[in-house]
Amino acid sequence: MAQLDLRNLKAFNRRNRITRNWQLYVMLIPVIAYFVVMCYGPMYGVVLAFKDYRVRRGIMGSPWADPLMKHFVRFFTSPYCERVITNTVVLSLQSLIWGFPVPILLALCVNEVRNTKYKKFVQNVTYAPHFLSTVVLVGLIRSFTNTDYGVVNIFIRALGGEGYNWMQRADLFRPLYIGSGMWQNAGWNSIIYIAALAGIDLEQHESAMIDGANRWKRIWHINLPGIMPTIVTLLILNSGYIMSVGFEKVFLMQNDLNLSVSDVISTYSYRIGIESAQYEMATAIGLFNSVINMVLLVLVNAASRRLGDTSLW
Repeated sequence: MAQLDLRNLKAFNRRNRITRNWQLYVMLIPVIAYFVVMCYGPMYGVVLAFKDYRVRRGIMGSPWADPLMKHFVRFFTSPYCERVITNTVVLSLQSLIWGFPVPILLALCVNEVRNTKYKKFVQNVTYAPHFLSTVVLVGLIRSFTNTDYGVVNIFIRALGGEGYNWMQRADLFRPLYIGSGMWQNAGWNSIIYIAALAGIDLEQHESAMIDGANRWKRIWHINLPGIMPTIVTLLILNSGYIMSVGFEKVFLMQNDLNLSVSDVISTYSYRIGIESAQYEMATAIGLFNSVINMVLLVLVNAASRRLGDTSLW
């Protein structure tokens, strides 16, 4: 009888909470509807990876592949498989290694600026590149590195060197890709770290200053530990994109001379799916990519939870 009363009390409290906050639940309806219709609904298309697709018969009417994993086997036995996977992993890891610490350093530096006007100026200058479209960004790279009139080559010639077309050199593709990405996103990505730094109790700095700690020691022993949960969380999230390199920028920077290092999973999937109309194999490649990213995310999150107190779940 007591258990029944307790159960009824919990149900009453639940209904009372929903009734009291019904506006919040109504506001959630468009968000849930968006994810159901735009994200989860189209996921039924992954079955294409296990079918021999016929345009006239549609996805559900097309016959199942025989064997079922045929298109995955085609990808793994393709002469391009090793190259695109290697290029994707190397480009993602190098972008993470070089690009991830920069917003942290920028946020720590901006946080130490005491002149409000100068601080706002630095923030505006570093945030602005984020709003450039990928097409404009790649256009700027091409202009600056142009053999004839590019600023970079003009400077090299002024120093007695010889200009060359940077975009056509395979060994320079990754530095150009990573460097331009750091320039474009460092300021924008630093916002969350600046917000985390703003939440650190000022009394800690005041106590440290009384004890004689200089600015460097306060950054190292107060600021960095204070934003460490944010750093770990973002690192975990970024680990879920190791196998995902943005298509647009790579595709626009790609040419026949740098294809050996610029051909990644997304561009290869585009050639297979859009240009060659092999939709089943393109879907299989995308599904493989998503599964690997999910596995990496789960493993890194588990490692973070075991080594420290920060994790996504």
